[in-house]
Amino acid sequence: MAGVLALWGVFVRTENGQQVDAAAVEGAAYGQTELWRVAERVLDVVSVGAVAVVLLVAIGIAVLRRRWELAVQVAVVMGGANLTTQALKYGVLSRPEHGIPIGSQANSLPSGHTTAATSIAVVLLLVVPARMRPLVATVGAAYAAATGVSTLVGQWHRPSDVVAAVLVVLGWTAATCAITALWPARLAEDALDGPPPTPRTLRGALVVLVAVGAAAAVVAAVALSRTFAAVPSVGTREELLTAYAGGVAGTVAACAWAFATALALRQGASRRLRSA
Repeated sequence: MAGVLALWGVFVRTENGQQVDAAAVEGAAYGQTELWRVAERVLDVVSVGAVAVVLLVAIGIAVLRRRWELAVQVAVVMGGANLTTQALKYGVLSRPEHGIPIGSQANSLPSGHTTAATSIAVVLLLVVPARMRPLVATVGAAYAAATGVSTLVGQWHRPSDVVAAVLVVLGWTAATCAITALWPARLAEDALDGPPPTPRTLRGALVVLVAVGAAAAVVAAVALSRTFAAVPSVGTREELLTAYAGGVAGTVAACAWAFATALALRQGASRRLRSA
């Protein structure tokens, strides 16, 4: 939540931050026609119905496995993350007027679509058998990033909105993993959970996610620092594309690191229970 407030303080409250976000949104117009054909399909997957279906399926898996704490965890992370996003966007955070015409003049941080997509991927990570977690975390990071980038392609959201949404879900994931860690050990016995992922598989997934996140973070830092240095005169095609690339890279970095953290937290909570 500190990260969400920091993003809001820099990219929403300040004039320079709003200009950088606006430049990224304006840069998304280049090549949009072709990219939108793919992005629109990705965004069509995210809907209230899809969230409800995944929620019911995830809770059903947890109940069938007699993992009641996971059923609670799924409901908490899905409901908590999406309600928090709506409360922050419409009731808590404001957007001052700095005379920047690009994008919505109302506050749009955090992104609701990105919150929904990220929470869908996280709840599946929480309920699948242990050996599947590295794969689900990797695919989940890719799906969340694809959704976040798609909102940028469609100029639905600014980059700060997307990264803030990922952080909201990560905060609730950390909180709900504490439920698993503190749940009575006798309720954690689950023959269907199967063996844990091999150390090589787990390390491989974590290394890939962290490395992808680090590479994307470097690109984002370089691109956005150049954009900040150029404001308020950001207007050339190169400058707008640089801002756009920084926003895309920032989204990828946030998703990769968030799912690496979520995977590590889920594994850590399981080890805590088995040793209790």
